[in-house]
Amino acid sequence: MAKSSALRSFKHRNFRILYPANALSNIGTWTQRVAQDWLVLELTNNDAATLGLVTAIQFLPAMLLSLYGGLLADRFSKRKLLLLTNFGAGLSSVVLGVLVVTNSVELWHVYALALLLGIFTAIDSPIRVSFTSELVGKDDLANAVSLNSANFNVGRLVGPALSGYLIYYFGTGPSFLINTATYVVMVATLLVIRDKDLHITVKPKRANKLSEAFTYVRDRRDLMLVMLTVFFTTTFGLNFQIFIALMATHEFGMGPDQFGALGSILAVGSLSGALIAARLERHRTTTNILRGASIFGVLVMASAYLPSAVMYAAMLPLMGATVLLTLISANTYVQSNTDSALRGRVMGIYLMIFMGGTPIGSPLIGFLASQFGIRATIMFCGVVVLLAALILRNIFRDVKPIAK
Repeated sequence: MAKSSALRSFKHRNFRILYPANALSNIGTWTQRVAQDWLVLELTNNDAATLGLVTAIQFLPAMLLSLYGGLLADRFSKRKLLLLTNFGAGLSSVVLGVLVVTNSVELWHVYALALLLGIFTAIDSPIRVSFTSELVGKDDLANAVSLNSANFNVGRLVGPALSGYLIYYFGTGPSFLINTATYVVMVATLLVIRDKDLHITVKPKRANKLSEAFTYVRDRRDLMLVMLTVFFTTTFGLNFQIFIALMATHEFGMGPDQFGALGSILAVGSLSGALIAARLERHRTTTNILRGASIFGVLVMASAYLPSAVMYAAMLPLMGATVLLTLISANTYVQSNTDSALRGRVMGIYLMIFMGGTPIGSPLIGFLASQFGIRATIMFCGVVVLLAALILRNIFRDVKPIAK
């Protein structure tokens, strides 16, 4: 397979067999995510503030545990750690599914199990991300990151639509049980990964410290620029869960099947962005990351006051493609420009920033939506993303746009 091929990472056996398992897992994740949002709205009579709170609870562990997930990734076998995190996440899904199917679920159950799932996800994410380099090696890392992002967005494309129809015909319970089954597949696949085929250039050391990664990032202004851009983009802009749920119910009067369809429409753009990114490896620079964040901010602002569901749906793919191109570039830039001995911990910092802003942004967005309406809230978020990108461009004007 040619080195320039957009699919060249599939020449690696471990990547090739893990990829479909990841696809199923991503579909299951998005199936549960939509079902959880709808379940909260059902239990609270469409309360925006509670939906924001549940989202915050699920992502709260990312503020702290992503760092330790990265530390564990640099200390122990990533494959064995992923076995543990997937088992734990699957356990939280099956419990919630059983509670819903047996009509025993209460709001506090959703809070508790969202937190449990968030804990395992926060630990899992930096391990999973840094494991990619061991699956394919440094030369194919950028390509693998793009393909994984495409994979993730296949899940985002299929999962919401599947969940919407399941909710319409059977309620929310089956969506959680389907997600449980995908975790079983993931565990089985991780068991057949061959250690001898992994690209491990630096052996894990139990003496590794988090402080080394913080010092490393502090001294790298390019990494600081990328991470700060990602923080504002994800905290205020990457809230499609809440934006779509509230626009669908409050503004357009949609049912669960239409709500799920909006999520799939968004994923069409996201998947397109991921596939395009697989062919634009040379364009992953700090300048283009800032440019992408700026454009995304403008698109979010434009989506705030679209008058019809059709126009809103038409805007979603464009927003999805723009933000995915930006975030894939940021993810790949950080991984490719970080020393391999520190990659797990640095990605832990990156993912703490990527996901850790959600506990801050989600309750704020839920509160603002309940007080001022979802349209004004979306406009505010778009303004923040745009201004942050422009200000950071000025502050870090000395950083050179190195492509990796």
